[in-house]
Amino acid sequence: MTEDRYEEVDGVLAALADPTRRRLLDLLAAGGEVTATRLAEELPVSRQAVVKHLAVLDAAGLVTGKRVGREVRYAVRPAALNATARWMSALAADWDRRLAHIKHIAEATERASRE
Repeated sequence: MTEDRYEEVDGVLAALADPTRRRLLDLLAAGGEVTATRLAEELPVSRQAVVKHLAVLDAAGLVTGKRVGREVRYAVRPAALNATARWMSALAADWDRRLAHIKHIAEATERASRE
């Protein structure tokens, strides 16, 4: 993975570390394009706090805002999340291979000790 990809993954993971931002992503995924005012109605935080959280998600490449008249409607941008999921999946596969190798060695050692 390139340095840019690592930075992208770091940004996504940092943005997702906050439960309010994870909830915002859930709401956006379920509702499509939604305003900050509408999102604030679903959360125990102010509209201004929602806007700040959306700015963090936007900086991480997870959401985008589109002006429609006087409103800004936010929507999920899945590309950064997909890249992070691919990185996590590759990491998990690497650990699965390592654990399978350790298991193979342990089983071979056990068989040899019985002989």
